[in-house]
Amino acid sequence: MAAIIGSPTRYIQGKGEMRNLCSYAEKFGKNLFVLTSASGRKRVESSINEGKGSSTIIYDVFQGECCMTEIHRLMEIVKESASDVVVGIGGGKIHDTAKAVAYYTGKPVMIVPTIASTDAPCSALSVIYTDDGVFEKYLFLPSSPNMVLVDTDIVSKAPVRLLISGMGDALATYFEARACKRSDADNCVGGKCTLAAMNLAQLCYDTLMDSGIQAMTATKEGICTKAVENIIEANTYLSGIGFESGGLAGAHAIHNGLTAIPETHKLYHGEKVAFGTLVQLVLEDAGEDEIMEVIDFCTETGLPVTLKELGIKKVKPEQIMEVAELSCAEGDTMGNMPFEVTPDDVYAAIMGADALGRYYSE
Repeated sequence: MAAIIGSPTRYIQGKGEMRNLCSYAEKFGKNLFVLTSASGRKRVESSINEGKGSSTIIYDVFQGECCMTEIHRLMEIVKESASDVVVGIGGGKIHDTAKAVAYYTGKPVMIVPTIASTDAPCSALSVIYTDDGVFEKYLFLPSSPNMVLVDTDIVSKAPVRLLISGMGDALATYFEARACKRSDADNCVGGKCTLAAMNLAQLCYDTLMDSGIQAMTATKEGICTKAVENIIEANTYLSGIGFESGGLAGAHAIHNGLTAIPETHKLYHGEKVAFGTLVQLVLEDAGEDEIMEVIDFCTETGLPVTLKELGIKKVKPEQIMEVAELSCAEGDTMGNMPFEVTPDDVYAAIMGADALGRYYSE
């Protein structure tokens, strides 16, 4: 099988780039359908209007869940408005919804993050949930977005918890790519991991360790330093290409399992993935130095390393087993681990990761 790497046609990152959105979109057309939140529109509309020119823009407010109900609602609006391009402005679920709508309506898609909370922007993938927010399936798309545009002035002024969540999502990238490399598993674009993808995944992890704490402290002050720029690129591009072209394994499967526990729904995707990373390392019986580096990083940034920090104040064995069974579901990415993993193994690893987290952080 061929080695394959996937990437958006254009990745653009810089200060003040939101003003250039319409000029970049002109290669696709002048009629833009923009999906965003009500608060997101307030953050970006004035900047977009500075460079609007003769373009027309239809805004619609995202209803909160990347589910087929929402996707079908938006498809009808795009068709009725005869829009030339779908633009998703906001966070991961908006991006995934915009990509799915563009795919089903045959339109190009531009992804414009206003936060750096996930690695969704660059991927040819939409994570579909039920209307109630429980993981349902992965929608694998034929190509990555046509363009990803990141205005770092806007991203750096978002709440710091969102940047930290993005670091939690990016934290899994190298470890999952490494697991897929060891098992010779297929990546998310239907091929094997390239040297480039593996090195991007490694660079993603190294960037988190080198710049993560500096970026967190700067973002708390609303400042866009070079460290913040580095972490935005790591969370968005390095992790996006690294996970998709390297592959997913245990950490994201654990995340998907955790969605079965209602108490975890208030946490961001990357916060649950960070704990999933620790669980994967326990499953792998990784070295103490590696596990400690991950726990130290999570503790310093405030990413969860215990079940309590995930909102699970009372641990119920039957609930944790449900998480373990869901994470091992057929078709999920636990099967990409380089050894057989059973629900019993995952249950033990979750409890072991929780014990380690409590030991080192309390």
